[in-house]
Order: sequence, then C-alpha cells, then structure tokens
Amino acid sequence: MYQALYRKYRPQTFDDVVGQESITQILRTQVVTGKLSHAYLFTGSRGTGKTTCSKILAKAVNCLNPVQGNPCNCCEACRAIDSGACMDVLEIDAASNNGVDNVRSLREDAVYAPAQVKKRVYIIDEVHMLSLSAFNALLKIIEEPPAHLMFILATTELHKVPATILSRCQRFSFRRIDPEAIAARIHYVAYEEGIELSDEAANLLGRLADGALRDGLSLLDQCAAAAQGPVTAETVYAALGIAGARTAGEILRAVSARDSGKALTLFTRQYAEGKDLGALVDELVSLCRDLLLLKTAPKAGASMLSGVCTDAELQALLGCFTAQELLRHTRLLQDTASGFNRSANRRVDVELCLLQMCDPGLSLDAEAINARLSRVEAVLASGVLPAPAREPEGEAPARDGTEAPPPSDRDAPPSPREEPPAAPAPDSGGEELPVSFWADLIRAVQRWRPSLASYFNNNDARFLSPALRGDLLELTAASDYVKSLVDREDIRDYVAQQASALLRRPVRVRFVLRGTAPAESEGVRRLMEKGRQYPGLFHITE
Repeated sequence: MYQALYRKYRPQTFDDVVGQESITQILRTQVVTGKLSHAYLFTGSRGTGKTTCSKILAKAVNCLNPVQGNPCNCCEACRAIDSGACMDVLEIDAASNNGVDNVRSLREDAVYAPAQVKKRVYIIDEVHMLSLSAFNALLKIIEEPPAHLMFILATTELHKVPATILSRCQRFSFRRIDPEAIAARIHYVAYEEGIELSDEAANLLGRLADGALRDGLSLLDQCAAAAQGPVTAETVYAALGIAGARTAGEILRAVSARDSGKALTLFTRQYAEGKDLGALVDELVSLCRDLLLLKTAPKAGASMLSGVCTDAELQALLGCFTAQELLRHTRLLQDTASGFNRSANRRVDVELCLLQMCDPGLSLDAEAINARLSRVEAVLASGVLPAPAREPEGEAPARDGTEAPPPSDRDAPPSPREEPPAAPAPDSGGEELPVSFWADLIRAVQRWRPSLASYFNNNDARFLSPALRGDLLELTAASDYVKSLVDREDIRDYVAQQASALLRRPVRVRFVLRGTAPAESEGVRRLMEKGRQYPGLFHITE
C-alpha cells in the first residue's frame, strides 16, 4: 500500500529533524543526563516537527539502548512505540477528547505503573482544544505527576492555553523552517524515491511550503504524481494551479506602464487556464513586498526576500516603481485578498484591483495622489522629461495671432444630427499645450465633480478654453455667467493640482472672461432660454 512521503520519511531520531537544532540539542542533552521534565509544551505553526519530536522523545526516554540521546529504533520498546502496539505511550487528539470526563478517565489510568516500558507517556495533540473544565481537571496531575508519568502537549495556538498550564510545563517554540532547508530535504526525498527534480522546482516547493516541511513533502508528492516524469518549475505551476513568477512580473510591468489592457489580458489568460486567484494575488503581494524592501532598505532587505522572482527579475522591475506606488499596490492587493471570503465574484475583485493599480486616478484618495506625485518627483529628479506628444497633421492650432471662429450652422453640412464643435485650441498668446492635456484634465475634473461636465467639455468650445502663459493656466469662460459658476477656490485648487501633475511642474489657475465672442454668447443665451429643460446645466451640486 502506498504511503505518503511525509509519513514515509518522518524523522526517527533528533538528528533527522530539520530546522529545529536548538530544541533537539536540549532534548538530547536531557535524555543523556536524565534531567527530564515531567511535562513539555511544544508550540509552533503546522508542519514544523512538534508531533515528530514528541514521538522521538517518547522513544528516547524508553529506549533500552539510547545513542547519544537518540533512540536506537531497534530495541523492543522502540519497535513497539513505532508500531503503535505500546499501551504505555498514548497519543490523544484533544479535539475529539476535550471534555472533563475524558481528562478524568486519563487521570484514573495514569496512576498505574507502565507495563511494557519505563515511562508512561501521554502525547496530547492540539491541546488548546480542551475545555476550561478539562484544563482545570488536568492541572493537579500535571503539577505533581507520579515518577513514571510524562506529559507532552502540542499546540498551534499558544494563546488559547491557560497560564496555569503554561507555568507547569517546559515550553519549546518551534520556528518556521527556512525555505533552503526545506528544499534540501525535498531534494533528499526525491533522490531516495527516484524522482527527477530540478533545483528550480525544489526551491519553488520550498517557498510554497511556507515554513512547513510536511507541506513541502505533500506538494512534492502531488507534483510527482501529476508529472509522470521530471518535475520542473513549470510542472509545479501546472500541477498546483498557480500563475508563476513570470506572469506576476509581466503583470507588474504592465502596471508600471499604465497599460490596463495588457494587465487584464494577462490576468484573463491565467483565469481561463484555471489558475488559483488567491495564489496569483499572493504572488503579486510577495513581489511588491520584495521590491519595496529593496527600494527602502537595499542592504538589509536582500536577506528578507521571499524568492518569488530571481535577483535579475527584481532588479529589472525595481526602477519601474517608486516606494509610494509599491506601498499603494501592496495595500490594494492585500485588501482584495482579504475580501475573497465574503466576495460574490473574485474575478471582478481582481480586475478592479488591477485597474486601480494601472490608473491611480480611478481612486483619488490621499494614497493615490501621493503615489502620483511621487512618480512626478522621480521623473523631475532624473532630469529626463518625456517629450510632449506631437499633434497630428491637419489639427495644429492656429498660430497667426487670431482665434479661429467657431463653426456656424450655415457652414455645417446638412445632417440629421448637429456635428459637435472641435476641441478648443490653446490661446495664441500662450505656450503650446500637449494635445492630450485638455482631454486628461477634463476627465479628472469630471471624475471629481460630475456636475462640472457641462462646462469642462472637450467637445464644446462655447464654455471654457485653455491657454498656458508661463506657470499660469488661463481658462477662458464664454460668458460672465459661466465664469461665476466655475471661478471658485475649491475648483481652482483642484484644477491647479491636476494640471501640475499633467504638466510635471507647478501651475496656477485663473478663470478669465472672453472679450468678444458673439457666436459663443449667442449659444449660451440659447441654452439659458432652455434652462427648464436642462436644470442640471446651470447648477453645481456639492
């Protein structure tokens, strides 16, 4: 009958235990000197060796021929304990025996001397599951047990164990095992089993085990069964349904380029292949964390990396983000992952998260604004400013000193619908503005306050038109009525903030009144006459 790898290769001596050298050394010394405690408490996360060390200690104290504190695994006592035939070494599951009656029965049996070995040993796993009454019933015998009795308690949740129990036990805290140590053990098991395992796959399994050697061996078991051949990193990705470091890096590169289309395409491809969304978000979080550590603490952070990407891949991504952007991305991803349990559609959650990562303007909170300003500061500090976008041929603004007149109804070709007027051109007396500046500014203002969409409108020059003069952005209003509606301190401050970010330099904003513009004034008057049909056009709501 096939036996799982983590059971088949469970350590049989203290020397075989991986990653807990300080604990095994103390236990070995106690066995050699005979200075054993009557009660031990092993605590730590899953798969770190608590139950394994409990069984080894139970064998070591009863072994007929111990070897430097380790059990020989050959004598009658060791073989009986390994097979489960020894009635004096009992492993109890506290989750299913958590009542006071169970503890009372245990106390009644514990007073009898062992029949087969030297010490009667009770291994109580997940001891935090005992009820308060059961803990109280256990206190007296743990405090003053018979000479032949030993308790070994194991738990993953130390905070649930009463202080009265803690004070009566020797406590040993099992730490998470290093990924390198797990990878080395996985390599050894793969060699013993005849599994062809690449170094990259072993390191990947070591990281995915998250400090639990048992989890690492279980993952190896699963990947070896799925591969039916050599186990590589790609085999691990396919067998476990995770995206892989390359895809996570490609998504972050798309985010750095503000290419939401590519980021969503990469995500959709992973979703269609059945990749686990939680694992994908975890990889993105780990990658952002590694980049943030290298960004803020280059020397100390190098020793704390998760290993999701290679050093070369991390260095290639490092220059694409500022620390503020990485902090914002990490929090967005963590918020998305924490909401999975109560989400109706995880796919939509991840897509919205990626869109917010690609476009900070979609969520204009303080953190998003800080991330955008940090990008502007980084560009200014580099001294290399991006070239302004060139205007397409045939759409250049007028440069002859006069403003082009707006289209009139007589010049327009007959059509069932009126063609929208062209986008406003910069004033001839000012600097040339990038083609996309006005459109980007309009979108930002409309997102901030939708009621201003009637006046900040890229398709209607009858209300506002921009002109840049040094550090002053003049927005010309078609009429005094329009100017009175938009010339407010909060609007000026917000437009100045957005314009400064778009132009990458400080900009002030002023609203001015257009001097002579009969066509525009006539258009405004016509709309004002229809005010009852368009009430939202003439009112600004907070």
